[in-house]
Amino acid sequence: MARFQLAALFSDGAVLCRRKEIRVFGTGEDGARLSCCLLDEGGRTLGQDETVIEKGRFCFCLPPQEARMGCVLTVTDGQEKTICCDIAIGEVFLAGGQSNMELELQNADEGKRLILSHRNPQVRYFNVPKFARFTPDAEEANKNARWMAVAPGAAQDMSAAAYFFAMKLQDHLYLPVGVIDCYWGGTSVTCWMSEETLSRTAEGQRYLKEYRDSWAGKTMDQYLAEEGAFFSGLDEWAKKAEALKAEHPEYTTKELNAVLGPCPPWNPPVGEGSPFRPAGLYHTMLERVVPAALTGVLFYQGEEDTWRTKQYDVLLTSFIFQLRTLFRDGELPFLNVQLPMWIDGAAEEDSKLWPALRLAQEKVWRNVRNTGLAVLIDQGEFDNIHPTNKRVVGERLYETALETIYREPARQPVYALGKRRMEGKLYIDLSAPVAVSVGGEYLMEIAGEDGVFHPADVRIEGRQIILSSPKAPRPLAARYAWTDYAAVCLFGENGLPLAPFLLE
Repeated sequence: MARFQLAALFSDGAVLCRRKEIRVFGTGEDGARLSCCLLDEGGRTLGQDETVIEKGRFCFCLPPQEARMGCVLTVTDGQEKTICCDIAIGEVFLAGGQSNMELELQNADEGKRLILSHRNPQVRYFNVPKFARFTPDAEEANKNARWMAVAPGAAQDMSAAAYFFAMKLQDHLYLPVGVIDCYWGGTSVTCWMSEETLSRTAEGQRYLKEYRDSWAGKTMDQYLAEEGAFFSGLDEWAKKAEALKAEHPEYTTKELNAVLGPCPPWNPPVGEGSPFRPAGLYHTMLERVVPAALTGVLFYQGEEDTWRTKQYDVLLTSFIFQLRTLFRDGELPFLNVQLPMWIDGAAEEDSKLWPALRLAQEKVWRNVRNTGLAVLIDQGEFDNIHPTNKRVVGERLYETALETIYREPARQPVYALGKRRMEGKLYIDLSAPVAVSVGGEYLMEIAGEDGVFHPADVRIEGRQIILSSPKAPRPLAARYAWTDYAAVCLFGENGLPLAPFLLE
């Protein structure tokens, strides 16, 4: 048995973060003394460190470096040696969230075509193996996980959103860009938070209590039986729906339900083996890459929490601070994707849950330093919660990174200074001029003292929107795009949509 083992994140082809302390870590036998050396392409020493394994873990700290390719990383205990070649130093991003970040390049628009011929050795990715429990299979998969470069026939399983982001950023910076994929479809933000972090807020405590109450008295065998029955039923319905859609591509979920019976609601059982339990994937996946140095975090999540909390901003803020603690960077940039438009084809009415969660995401962006918000209010698909046009997502994240990380001028039009009332009208100042495009709706509403919102008459004057309505002669509040699903028509001169807002 080897006396030490580098974390799989440090393998041939790895990307290390530039201009930050480089942390190299792994596991091994207590008491073993290790040394680490990072060499450039010509064999010159860039950094070295020594440490002793304690409590089964070790971590080297090497000095910050500028971007480069072709480095070699060596770790030895004097008897055994691990050598990692083709190491790049550049920008490193953690890509997290649920299914819309998880959607793979091979399943995205353009994906299959790009995979045939794309080549960029400076864009690389590392998939954290998806396991909800610590099992021998999980341990073996984590040992064998490796970095991969974008090359013909490769990158099929890379996050499509992260792929388009990384390719755009690399083309802009001319530096290596690495992405650590760490996500799981259908997960709440609480799945990626530790018990300690969750226990610090009342909302986190509520998630923990609900989980413990639902799990109380069950054995693992009971949970596994419930899990199997749930996903078998869901898979059976999905197969029938796929066959029916092939015959009738125009069918919505409502029509599929009418023919096949209702789709089983998304409410998987929870237990100690569930990926959907609070804090579960924090331990089995996220901790695998802690405390690597990162340039920033890409995050696309929230769908699962729309119906579970009215305080998503509290949870997301806690999550961001947790990441900054784990990755030892109090200013770690956090680039968040705001939910796009969507409604279930079987829905009887607009739930107003999605705009509420978008508002929570916007609150976090305005209140937490070094965060960015990629606005997708002009995106999304009716009756499809997994739109496959992920180029827009990746490139909006790129735009957000330019502003948040690289300090380029802001381009996203947003409300800037709140609202003013004069002569029965509300005046809203924007950060940039907007214009009206064809095919959408204004979606502007105002409310008076009774709090009831009415569609507003809209006048646009440069960076100012003027709202009025005979049904609200003394307007006090305004909101824009307060709907699960509709087409918007207000865009900046750069083609980016006006961000949704609620001004009370």
